[in-house]
Amino acid sequence: MTVSKFSAMLHSKCPRCREGNMFEGPVYGFKKQKMNVHCPHCSLRFEIEPGYFYAAMYISYAFSVAQVVTVGLITAFLTGSESPWLYIAVLFTVILAFAPFNLRYSRLVLLHYMTPKITFNPNLAKSK
Repeated sequence: MTVSKFSAMLHSKCPRCREGNMFEGPVYGFKKQKMNVHCPHCSLRFEIEPGYFYAAMYISYAFSVAQVVTVGLITAFLTGSESPWLYIAVLFTVILAFAPFNLRYSRLVLLHYMTPKITFNPNLAKSK
């Protein structure tokens, strides 16, 4: 049974073999997130070229905008407040709370969905 692309991305798996972990540890924890240089299963180098993950900043920005707009609208609907300080406090907290999620999943989206060089190889998933 092969793992779907979305499931592999959701569980931080390699885009080529969908077996090896791209990150060590959970999204949220007391340790800094560490991304593996190579896939522990198929040895794919994740950073295709130097500075490759700078492109993930644009995806992370899109995630942040979606989160801030959503939470801002929810805050406005629930509180009806016009105080800018309430919105600044809530949105700043949301940005900080989602920063680890955005770091991880922006890189995963970049590799799984926006990198045509890397394609799933079902033979690698079964080997090793």
